[in-house]
Order: sequence, then structure tokens, then C-alpha cells
Amino acid sequence: MNDLRDLYQEVIFDHNRSPRNYGKLENGNCQADGFNPLCGDEFHLSMLLDDDSIIQDIRFEGHGCAISTASASIMTELLVGKTIDEVRHLFAAFHDMVTSSNESKSIEDLGKASVLQGVREFPARVKCATLAWHTVMAAINRDNNPATTE
Repeated sequence: MNDLRDLYQEVIFDHNRSPRNYGKLENGNCQADGFNPLCGDEFHLSMLLDDDSIIQDIRFEGHGCAISTASASIMTELLVGKTIDEVRHLFAAFHDMVTSSNESKSIEDLGKASVLQGVREFPARVKCATLAWHTVMAAINRDNNPATTE
């Protein structure tokens, strides 16, 4: 079990040190801001959706703790090529994974994002892990208000 936990921690550290899809997306057509008032994490997320509402590209900018940055990085990798309906399903699966002790089959759909499963043991860290996910939901819902974890 410790080996698996060490592997999970290494994935999180790697995505924090070298976040994937970090930076400005010049041609994005769907975007939102996210803010965690408890710790000050802030992200701007931009996506490029095609005519079939499939994510062609997704990027984020901002600053956050290791968990929120890693979560945003892993999430962006997972969501490229997904439809809006698939994003909604993955959001629900991720949210269930980090807030519920029930094991769900949907965790298989989360791929590398499942490394964040352990944050459910630390309620304050759940908000860090879900910030990017709430932000992507605000973007696809075209919500102009900043997404928060509150």
C-alpha cells in the first residue's frame, strides 16, 4: 500500500512541478475563472470547443497549491477529445471519488485523476482538488461568475 501511495504522490508532485496544458489559449471559445477563497488558489481556464462541442484544446493559468495545480494539470489531459456530456460525467465521477467513501465503477473513467482519491481523507484539500473541475463546469455552463469551492 505504501508503494502505491508513493506512486500517487509522485504523480501529484510531477504535475505540480511541470503542469501540463499550462498557459494562455489564444483561440479559446469557452472560458471561466475559478477561486478558492479558503487558500487563495486562482485559475483561468480556456477551452477550444469544435462545432460538435468536443474539447479540442484546454489550458489553464493562475496559481495554486500542489494539489490544485496537479488536479488542473491532470484534468486538462483527461478532457481533451471529450464531449460536454462526457465532461459532466467525469465531473460527477471525480466529485464522488473525492467526497464519498463509496467505491464507484466510474473511477475507472478518471484514469490518472484517480491519484487524487486520497484527498477525501483531508476535507480542506478536497476544495483544492475540485477547484479546476468546478471551473471547467462553469465554463461549459457559460457561467460568468467565478467558480468557487464554497
